[in-house]
Amino acid sequence: MRTFGDYELDDDRARLDLDVVWKFLSTEAYWGRWRTREQVEAAIDGSWRVVGAYRDGTMVGFARAFSDGVSSAYLADVFVVDAARGSGLGKEIVREMIDNGPGAQFRWMLHTADAHGLYRQFGFAEHTRGHYLEREGPNSANFVG
Repeated sequence: MRTFGDYELDDDRARLDLDVVWKFLSTEAYWGRWRTREQVEAAIDGSWRVVGAYRDGTMVGFARAFSDGVSSAYLADVFVVDAARGSGLGKEIVREMIDNGPGAQFRWMLHTADAHGLYRQFGFAEHTRGHYLEREGPNSANFVG
């Protein structure tokens, strides 16, 4: 666990509030509204690592990652609830996930239609060298917005 101002960042799965995650992903996240609660919970259960952000014991932010555990990871479902936005918490959640955890030396990937400025601060960039290939699935249009 690490503190950032009034917030605690923690990768303890037992501390997650799945109701907060479900509410955000099903109503506010352009990339997650099509998933069922069961799918969201299964994705969290299957995640390599999760990071929750808490203020006064209430969950106000989240990120998860899936990984091979050796060399690469994919950052997913990063969010901060409205009441905690503007505090730099999103940046700290990303930092906790990719720089302060066991995947600090990994190659990190993500898909996003927004917050590019945030992710660029951590070295993310559009891949232009032609090494990245992707096969889109049936829900791909829902995934990136």
